[in-house]
Parts: sequence; structure tokens; C-alpha cells
Amino acid sequence: MSTISRSITATWWYTFSGVMMFQLLVVFIWTLGLLSTASSPLAAIAIIIGGLVWCASCVPLLLQYRNRDDALGLGAGWRLTVAPIALAIAFGVAAGILSGLWIAAALPIVQSLMLLNWQRGVRVRLVIVVTLALIALWFIDLRAGVIVADDEAARMWGMFGLISVMLPSMTVLSLWWWDVVISLDRARIAEAQLSATQERLRVATDVHDLQGHHLQVIALQLELAERLLDKGQPDAALDQLRLARSSVTEARQGARDLATRFRGVPLPDEIANAIDLLRAAGTTADATVDPQAAQAPASVLGPVIRETTTNVLKHGGGQWARLSLVRDGSTASRSPSGFAAPSRPAAWW
Repeated sequence: MSTISRSITATWWYTFSGVMMFQLLVVFIWTLGLLSTASSPLAAIAIIIGGLVWCASCVPLLLQYRNRDDALGLGAGWRLTVAPIALAIAFGVAAGILSGLWIAAALPIVQSLMLLNWQRGVRVRLVIVVTLALIALWFIDLRAGVIVADDEAARMWGMFGLISVMLPSMTVLSLWWWDVVISLDRARIAEAQLSATQERLRVATDVHDLQGHHLQVIALQLELAERLLDKGQPDAALDQLRLARSSVTEARQGARDLATRFRGVPLPDEIANAIDLLRAAGTTADATVDPQAAQAPASVLGPVIRETTTNVLKHGGGQWARLSLVRDGSTASRSPSGFAAPSRPAAWW
């Protein structure tokens, strides 16, 4: 499994915060419902303390889910799930006894199970089953008349029942969104690696075709010069040596031309490569490129773009970057800004 890049760390913490907020909301409404029905204050205090402990026990499950592997399933890190699940069961039993609600006993256990590393097909079927089970338990609690209070308390308990029934689905949707983000990030990394591999293969093929041809010609010319020397024809051998030296010069020039061709990237492509590199390093980057950017002096601005990108990666330490290439009259300027550094952004002319 590939390492999660820094660029999606914020998405994970949004997912984590959303799931924890839903659970804390259920505990809060649960406590208010107990207080509104004139239940024992000790029961409400026990519920809120137990609920906070239960929410805290879900943190290791979420952190483990962050680096989940579909191929491993529930067998991955099962030892880390034993204690949180045990706490959820204990809290569910205590909450069911204190509140007298079947749904209150089942909800903590069900919610903790939703955070485990289920396979996608199993997870969907499981959330459907537990949602139907929670609806049935809530209906049983209503029919049993456990909740008896005024209209305001009835609305409070109604909200508690609705959120409790929806909590597993909302949790699974949040985790599904994280799975989608992870899949897209891994696809982006794989695409970048594939592009780099293809570029290396193309360079290797060009170098092999160019240098292999010249080296073969040089070898034949030197072999012919050696044979001419053995036959006592030094002048002819000297001509072959001159031709071999000329072939060496052509090979060197071909290598230079090949390097120049690869370095001579159009400025829009140079800027796009810089943005991709910054994003791959976890920096939020965007670019503003003039439509006539291809006419800017690539031989002058290209090295500047590469050097500045390198400096940002090595010494910037910022979280975002903006790169612009605009035309001001007859002068093309490139200015990087927003590297979250204390100094003023530089302008390149």
C-alpha cells in the first residue's frame, strides 16, 4: 500500500471530525432526552461520561481505518480493535439498562462495528441490515412506552431516534468518501510514476539508437585501421582513424542535441510540470499562464522555473504556491508568490 500524501491529509481530518461530531451529537441529545424525562441525574451523568469514553475508544478505530488495505479485511490489526469493541459493548449494555431503550443498547456496538475494515460489498450489506435493525428497535421502544414525557421531550427523543438510525449510514458515507479520495490519490501517484518510467524508457531508447549506431561505426573504422596497419598501409589507416575521430565528434554532438531536445520544453509544459511536482510534494499549487506563453523565451525562463521550484521544495516550507506567467507589453514576467514565507515574493523578468 502506498503512503498517503500530505495533499489529502486535510480531507482525512474532515472525515475524522465529521464522524466524531455525529457520535458526540447523539450522546448530547441522548443526555438531554434523559434530563427532559425526569430521569435520575446520575443516569444522565453516567451516559454522558460513558458516551465520551466510547467516542474516545473510536479514535483508534478511525486512525486504523485511515491506512486500511482492502485485501487484508478484518484480519489486519485485529488486536487493536478488541479493546474499542469491548468498550462499545460495555457502554451499550450500561446505556440500555440506564435508559431502558433497546436502540440505546445497540447503537454504540453497531457504530463501532461500522468503523472496522470491512470489505466494500460486506460493508454495504451490513449497513443496510443494522439500519433496519435500529429502525425495528426504535419502533419497539416507542410501542413499549418507555419514553413518556411532554411534547418537547418527545421531539427531543424523536430527533435522537432519527439520528441514531441514520448514524451508521452517515458514517459509512463519510468513510466511502475517504476511500474515493485515497483511490484517486493512488491513481495520481501511479500515473506520475508511469509517466516517469515511460520518459526514462524513451530517453534510453533514443540514447541506445544514437550512441549504438555511432559506436558500431567507430568500432568498424578502428578495426579497419588495424587491418590496414597490418598490411603496411599507414596512410589508409590514418584516414580511417580520422573518420573514427569524426564519428566520435558526431556522437558527442548527437548527445548534446538529444539533451537539448529534452531540455527544450515549452514554457506552458514547464509550468505544468512544476505545478505537478509541487502538488506531488503536498503543496497546494495553481498557475496562471498567458495564452501566448509559448512565445516567451523558454531558454531564459525555463531554468528559472526549475530552479525556483527546487528552492521551494527544499527551503520553502510553505503550504501553498502560485505561479503566473503574464505578458506586460514586450516583457514576459514570471512571479512565484504565496510560498508562505516571511519574505516578499520574487519577480522574474
